[in-house]
Amino acid sequence: MGLPEHHVTGVPGLSRSAQLRALGNGVIPAQAVAALHLLLDRLDDPELAA
Repeated sequence: MGLPEHHVTGVPGLSRSAQLRALGNGVIPAQAVAALHLLLDRLDDPELAA
């Protein structure tokens, strides 16, 4: 997700469910970037762009 190692998992006493809540929707920006790269790559391929 682009966070430093142990950013959430290194907090003592934080349960797994609390770790997931702390992360929230943090993955959304990275997924959006991946989707845009995929779509832009398809624009460069005439077979896929049609």
